Amino acid sequence: MSDARPAKTPMNTVAWLICIIASIGFAFDIYELLMLPLIARPALQELLGPSAVPGSPLFQMWIGRLFFIPAFAGGVFGLFGGYLTDRLGRRRVLTWSILIYAFAAFAAGFSTSIWMLLFFRCFVFIGVCVEFVAAIAWLAELFPERDQREKVLGFTQAFSSVGGLLVSLASILAVSYSMKLPAIPDLSWLPHGPELKFDPHGAWRYTLMSGLIPAIPLILIRPFLPESPSWQAKKDAGTLRRPYIGELFAPQLRRTTIITALMFACSYGAAFGAIQHIQQIVPGLPEVKAKTEGMPPKEAKATQTKMAGVVTTVQEVGGLFGRFILAFLVVRVLSQRKLIRMFQIPGLILMPFVFGYAAVQNLNLLYVGIFLAGLLTVGQFSFWGNYLPRVYPVHLRGTGESFAANIGGRMIGTSFAWVTATLATKDFMPGTGEARVAYTAAIVGTFVYLAGFILSFFLPEPAEELME
Repeated sequence: MSDARPAKTPMNTVAWLICIIASIGFAFDIYELLMLPLIARPALQELLGPSAVPGSPLFQMWIGRLFFIPAFAGGVFGLFGGYLTDRLGRRRVLTWSILIYAFAAFAAGFSTSIWMLLFFRCFVFIGVCVEFVAAIAWLAELFPERDQREKVLGFTQAFSSVGGLLVSLASILAVSYSMKLPAIPDLSWLPHGPELKFDPHGAWRYTLMSGLIPAIPLILIRPFLPESPSWQAKKDAGTLRRPYIGELFAPQLRRTTIITALMFACSYGAAFGAIQHIQQIVPGLPEVKAKTEGMPPKEAKATQTKMAGVVTTVQEVGGLFGRFILAFLVVRVLSQRKLIRMFQIPGLILMPFVFGYAAVQNLNLLYVGIFLAGLLTVGQFSFWGNYLPRVYPVHLRGTGESFAANIGGRMIGTSFAWVTATLATKDFMPGTGEARVAYTAAIVGTFVYLAGFILSFFLPEPAEELME
């Protein structure tokens, strides 16, 4: 038995460049994903026509589809991407995943039907799901020493919330300046319903198209950064084992695979089943109704979008604080069960208050509540980025991370967006319109927090030797 531990990676120019590019990558993964809550309402009203009244069964059905179907596609293809990460290398898969989501986001801005928008959002999700898994494995293996690795993973993932702030800002700027930007080219040649009239200055289109911009530096620089040394060494020596999904359910890994996937689903369930519906909830607040009363419909819609964007920005600031708190705690709290519960227990108390009361009664209370909800929920995402590389061996790392993140988080977890959207149309739910969505989000958010807390009692503590 040897007590040798991996040495720290020297923080030279290349190491700092790796951290910077990883931070940008995490930021714009979230940038691409969080476009949907910001653009869904105006996009549906334009692409579905006058029948798409917010809160109607048709509107809520498509809200659920736009959240869940791309996540399902991302989960399936993301699992395959995790397999390719183990087979082909971390760096190569990273580069291709960025190309996929950047160009899909840009193309979505030209959508002339709801199905076209759904199609391109599926490709955005696929690219992001693959990129996250490959980036986590890549960073964990570039910085093998424990404390250094935990800090690098924690602080680079914290920039995911910067991506949320940037997309909120992009949405606000698009609403403010869309009329001054060049009009979207003529879209009439593309297939569309005869009753639809396209807005050549639709702010939601510019918001989607902005997804191409941040990918440019990643595409230009990432292919020239080093491959994971541990993966490359095994590949060169011919000792890299072929990954098999069935290995995830071998006796020594079965519990880890199942519990991490379910708990990842609960973390995502809180975000997509509650927090991401805030754009649909804000227009029903008394302060928002008072401000938009008497405005022309287009101006009222723009005002609602701006106010909802501000609430989303506050939530993203909370998420940023949550990720930095996690990065601070991860090298100080050794028990992973204790660490995750530090976010779960306060969330159990907070979720029913934020969505069951503040979201329907008072905008100022909502600002405070959504900040804390973002802090507690988004902080858990960084937890998983630090935890997962430590519980799977090198040849299975991408596949194992992908199962938890994509099957658990993206497929099962994001399906709670569909659950909330569907239950909000049922007569047995209290309230009407936006208030009904808020009450449903309160129930769903509390449920997934409680489920995650119960599952934490079965979460395995990592065996550090697996990193080697």
